[in-house]
Amino acid sequence: MTDIAVIGAGISGLVCAQQLTQAGYSVLVVEKSRGLGGRVATRRLHDTVADHGTCYLKPKGQLMRHFVELLCRNNTLQVWTETLHELKPENSLPAIQSSNPNPCYDSPTGMSTIAKFLTPGLEILLNHRVVSIVQAVQSVQTEEKTWHLIAETSDGEQEEITAKALVIAIPAPQALALVEPFGETLLGADFLEKLRSVEFYPCLSVMAGYSPDIEALLEWKAVTFKNDKVLGWVGFDSSKRPNPQQPVFVLQSSADFAENHLDTEDLQPAAEEILQRASKLLMLPWLAIPEWMQIHRWRYAIPRTPLEQTSLPANTNLPLVCCGDWCGGGVVENALVSGIAAAEEINVRLGNLPLPGDKFLDRDEEVK
Repeated sequence: MTDIAVIGAGISGLVCAQQLTQAGYSVLVVEKSRGLGGRVATRRLHDTVADHGTCYLKPKGQLMRHFVELLCRNNTLQVWTETLHELKPENSLPAIQSSNPNPCYDSPTGMSTIAKFLTPGLEILLNHRVVSIVQAVQSVQTEEKTWHLIAETSDGEQEEITAKALVIAIPAPQALALVEPFGETLLGADFLEKLRSVEFYPCLSVMAGYSPDIEALLEWKAVTFKNDKVLGWVGFDSSKRPNPQQPVFVLQSSADFAENHLDTEDLQPAAEEILQRASKLLMLPWLAIPEWMQIHRWRYAIPRTPLEQTSLPANTNLPLVCCGDWCGGGVVENALVSGIAAAEEINVRLGNLPLPGDKFLDRDEEVK
């Protein structure tokens, strides 16, 4: 039994859990993956790491600027580049244009370190996928109800979780699959309609490593491809790392290309096509022949139709709130704001305890 169960250990879920934990509630975070961070993701491969989800942070709002400053003071973030580049369809490489002359921040040890920064004091259950949610009677005498969750591991083992309140901090389509069986009678037509309205662009991320003999002395660290049928973005990922052993690039597909491969079982040919396209457009022949490569499919990469509200509470007798970067716009900054908003919604329904707000970030501990 816990006060609040949070489904999803992405940035929004972790921020919400920190708010409620620091207020004094008992909170359990349940995450289907083996790691933290959601799309703020880092993969370890071939004696190095690569950021194959969110590849950098570019703060705009006050909360995000404060967060980035704190992470920099704790040596978690550093300035990666102050210039992003854009290649338009009508241009060749010599006409590549600079854009967004503001600092972009990365983590030398991988972007998932940002998520780890948010975990001190939290109880987190990794590698557990919530497969069902029901309302159960906790006390026959009082007829008090609670949320009852069944979480399943990849080995088929199950764990039962009981909570007074529920936060669902995962992509809206996944949240809908969990709660839709309750129907409009319990959740309300407006809640379900809003949840159904959120759609996502997919993305394919290719991580590729090259021979150290290759001269990868580039004039750019990241290039966005405008309106290309295959490519969306290419980043010189190993330029983030201290003393990299070899050049490593991360290439992200266009949404249309990923849409065409949503149900493709073998993504290797798609990865090769992405590499070949980048090699041609950037005039780097060696980019098409890496020593190794891996590809990851993000089914819910960027919200296509985000909500115009910071969280989505259900009008239920038991507190239930959905949150995520799809509440507001689709970037890490929205995830921070949404996590705080979800905690406020839950707190009003449970105990109205003092929440830390943005002060939950003010700590002097270094991330280990």
